Amino acid sequence: MSAPQHSIESSQITGLVLAGGRGTRFGGADKGLQPFLGQPLARRALDRLAPQVGSIAISANRHLDEYARFKVPVWSDSLVDYPGPLAGMLSGLEHAQSDWLLTVPCDSPLFPLDLAERLSARAAADHSLVAFAAAPETDASGQRTLRTHPVFCLVHRDLRSSLAAYLASGSHRVMHWLMAQPHSQVAFDQPGDDPLAFSNTNTREDLQRLELELTARPTR
Repeated sequence: MSAPQHSIESSQITGLVLAGGRGTRFGGADKGLQPFLGQPLARRALDRLAPQVGSIAISANRHLDEYARFKVPVWSDSLVDYPGPLAGMLSGLEHAQSDWLLTVPCDSPLFPLDLAERLSARAAADHSLVAFAAAPETDASGQRTLRTHPVFCLVHRDLRSSLAAYLASGSHRVMHWLMAQPHSQVAFDQPGDDPLAFSNTNTREDLQRLELELTARPTR
């Protein structure tokens, strides 16, 4: 494996927007192509991620011609039957030319503009090979806790073989694999952090609700 780094430059990171799922709770629609405030979710994610990294691509398994119109590389899973976000991550690690891969899901359109900076700083400080996000949420009992968001993940290319072996074993649990690696969890709970940053739009209703919440915000 490569020696630990004391810093990680943005040029060493490839950003990957994960849009390769089945969209089951979206009625089978391709989520990355669904509009959010007049723009496809995947396009919005690309625009939000691109300034944070050295290069960028999309992970997709359907409608590849439509994704190609975004003028970035489109990488499909090397595994069949939509085995989940880890398969998209593996495809990214197989294709990326950089030391690091940063994945974000296409269906969280408000993710932080300093995501790469904070994940990479922590990974470098901890000499981790993986860093993933966590953010506060209030549970059903009213308690405020940190919820992990493991698909917002910075991962080193040295873990490609480990991930390939894990998926080949038939396992697909993201947190299970991440926790087995030298890892860091980064809390996005500082003053000024957007409480909607990691809002996930699993359904059309979620997407509409998030649009309403965003448009209802007072203009700053």
